[in-house]
This record gives sequence, C-alpha cells and structure tokens, in this order.
Amino acid sequence: MHDKHTRLLAGLLTAAFAATAPVAAIAQDKLQVGATFLASGLDPARGSNGWSLVSHGIGEKLFMVDAEGRLVPELAERAERIDELTWHVKLAEGRYFSDARPVTAEALAEGFSNTFANNSTARSTGGMIEFSAFDDHTLAVQTERPVAYIEALFAEWPLIAYTLDDDGEAVFTGPYAVESFHPDDRIELVANPYFEGADARSDLTLRRFGDAQTLALAFEAGELDLAFGLPSEMAPRLAAQAGLEVKSFTVGYQYMAILNLDRPALQDEAVRQAIDLAIDREQLVAAINGGVPATGAFAPYFRFAPADPRPSDVEAAAELLADAGYRAGSDGVLERDGERLSVRILAYPQRPDLVTMLPVVRAHLTGLGFEVDTRVVENVSEAAADGDFDIFLWAQHTAPSGDPAFYFTSMLRSGGPINHSRYADPQFDEILDRLVEAEDAELRAELALDAQDRLFETVPVVYLVSPQWHVGLSERLAGYEPWGSDYHVLRAEIGQGR
Repeated sequence: MHDKHTRLLAGLLTAAFAATAPVAAIAQDKLQVGATFLASGLDPARGSNGWSLVSHGIGEKLFMVDAEGRLVPELAERAERIDELTWHVKLAEGRYFSDARPVTAEALAEGFSNTFANNSTARSTGGMIEFSAFDDHTLAVQTERPVAYIEALFAEWPLIAYTLDDDGEAVFTGPYAVESFHPDDRIELVANPYFEGADARSDLTLRRFGDAQTLALAFEAGELDLAFGLPSEMAPRLAAQAGLEVKSFTVGYQYMAILNLDRPALQDEAVRQAIDLAIDREQLVAAINGGVPATGAFAPYFRFAPADPRPSDVEAAAELLADAGYRAGSDGVLERDGERLSVRILAYPQRPDLVTMLPVVRAHLTGLGFEVDTRVVENVSEAAADGDFDIFLWAQHTAPSGDPAFYFTSMLRSGGPINHSRYADPQFDEILDRLVEAEDAELRAELALDAQDRLFETVPVVYLVSPQWHVGLSERLAGYEPWGSDYHVLRAEIGQGR
C-alpha cells in the first residue's frame, strides 16, 4: 500500500512540474461535485460498485456507449471471435494503471477473474467466463454460453477493468484516482498522473447528499460546481438565477414498479394486470415535470422499444379485480376470502423522482380499492433482497450497453442475480435464450419486443416513465454536457479548458 501511494504521489509531482504555470493553476483549483449516490466502497466486484466507480471517473471498461449512444472501444481496440465460446480482445497500447503499471492482458485477466468469481450479476449474459493472456495485449475470453456480441457484454456495468495490487486492492485506469474515501459522505479525487491530460485536470471532491432537495440548496448557495440529479420541481427556479445553469437531458433509464411475485396478493396475475392499468402515466410525468409515459422496458429512442405508451384504464382494472372475486368491505378496501387487498410500496431518495411519484401511485391504487402502505428506504439493494415489499418504485438503465439482453437476463430471467420480482416464466426464458445467441440486429430487436409482449401479459414489472434529468452547473463548468445517464458523470475533460 505504501509503494502504491508513493508511486501515485511521484506521478502527481511529475505532472505538476511538467505543466505550464497557467495550466497548473487550473489543475490546483479543486472542483466541488454533488450527487445523491456514491460508491459503497472501492471493491469493484461488490454489488453495483463497478457502475459507480466508472461514473465517478475512477475506472473504465473495455467497451463503452459514447455520447451518441454508439458502442465503441475504451481500453480495448477490437474483439475477434475465435469459435462459438472463445474471443480475443485486442487491448489499446500505451495505457497505464494509476500506480504506473502498464495495462496488460495478464493484469486485466486478474481483475476480471475476481469480478466473475464474486459478482453474480457479471455472469448474467455469458455465464462464468474464464480469462487468460494470449499475449501482452490480447485478452483471451472463454464464455460458458454463446454470446453474440462480446463488445456489448464488456460494456455492461459490472465489468469495470482493473487489476489487483500486492495487498489485493483494486487499481484502476480512469482519469481520476482516489486520494481518500469517506463512506456515505465523499470521495476526494486527484488527477490520475498516468492518464492523458493529467496536468490540466482539476482535482475534485465528490459529495453525497441524502436527498435531492438538500443537493439543490447546496448548489443554490454556491457550494457546488456540478449538482447531478436536481429535483425537477426546483430546476426552473435554479435556472433563472444569475451564475447558475441547469441542463436537462433524456436518459436511458426507465422508471418502473417492480412487483414482488412472492407476495400472496401479487401471485394473482389479474391483480398485477389491474395495477398496470390503474396507474396514469401522464399524471406521473406531470408530477415529476418531465419525461414521457413509458412504452415498455426501454427508452423510446431504442429500436427495440415498443411504439405506443402503456395503457391506463381504471374501469378495466376494476373489472379485472371484480372478476377475480374482490369485493369492497365496509371501509371501501377490496377483500377476497376475508383477506384485504393490501400492498406495501417502497421508493428510495437516491432517485428523487421516485419519491415524488410515490404519493401519486398510492392515490391511483387507493382509488381502486387497495389498502396502501408507503415507505422511503435508504439501502435499496438490501430492501430489494429482503423482499419485504409488494411494489418497489425503481430506476434502471435497461440498455447500458446499447443492447436489450443484459436487463432481461439479470433482472427477469428465472433465478437471475437481481431478479427482485422473483419472476420465473419458461416462455420468457426461452425468448431470452434466442435473444442472447442472435447475431442479427433486426432479429435481436424483434426478440426484445417479443420478450416485452410476454412481460406485458404476465406483469412482473409495470413500466411507468421514460424520464428526463437535470444537472446544475456553476460558471466554472458552463461547457459541461451530461450524457450516458449517470454512467459517465465525471469524465476526463470535466476540469479542462475552463
């Protein structure tokens, strides 16, 4: 650990002395960034840390989706299929980890092997994958099951590229390196001296805020240069203030309601269908001041997104429940066989729009005759895994690699690693098997639409809104353009050229 920090410090000093005076002055001017999410730790194989460490500018992937939504190389140059289960990934040369070691196939194989051994979500698309070095800059990849596009697999959010140091700690390649990590509070980041342009890159503090309103107040008070995830209701007022700018952008995320099929009431398909019909998406869009009603599992600009918004029909929903045997009790709550139709709905503050939508969804279901309990929870993954909910309002980027397979296989396949719906449907799984292996883009889109049709019928998830997000910028970062949803918030150019 001491050697790693010594090398990092030496690199920083070298970069500082090599810079011209004006550029060095910019680089020493620390930026302040705020968001409602922060990596839970620096272990890239744990939970969703792979995503957040890339978002924070600490790590990279072999392939990524760029600002235009294209799947492009990042640490890799290209991938070549050798046989049905074997690929060679050619790495870009001249790249380094933040401890000065060169990026090699052997080093990356160590990191990827650690991820696949310890993160079940990484195994969603290709199963268990074996890695080895074919040569210094060629990574040999052996998948458990056929994969049509290995580039898309390596763009999935768990697959951050890294290696392990002598102490077993991860070392990354991104434009920023961690100076200090303070759980649930902040990360102090410094320019990675071995990433191009380090001498002109500002160090920064990334702070976590418990809710979007507190984030917005800190931005308004001049405490932040970048506030990622402003609440929609405050965005217009903040944008009207001198010295502040708010940029709004369409994201690949979908807002959805995950239905827990382990709960007795939701094991009835008619109840799930009634919930889907009872929710008025237009009212949700109005409540969060942006976005459009969802057409399905994907943002509308994807070729595999259905064309028409999901329907809302309260009368049809009431009829479904009546046909299923539900009758109103003396207090208006629906009952069947002496059991009240009661549901618990969860949301989480890291996505403030979900908290805004919570009372609207409650009103829709209460009006239909449900008894509704609502709660806001902080630890999202723990609450989802515990399963003490009927409905979980959720935000998910459903095509992080520009391809539909990963969302389906990780969150909805029978036994999937983050299948919070507890959904198991052989007909749906059979569609996925064909989707994962299909190489033709048009066929993949067609199969993704078939998969969504099956979800609309069985309703393990209710798709709500394709949202729009808001980012606050000080004059120091007036040129910043948000893209990639929240997959690339801190990027190499963020502190340059002001």
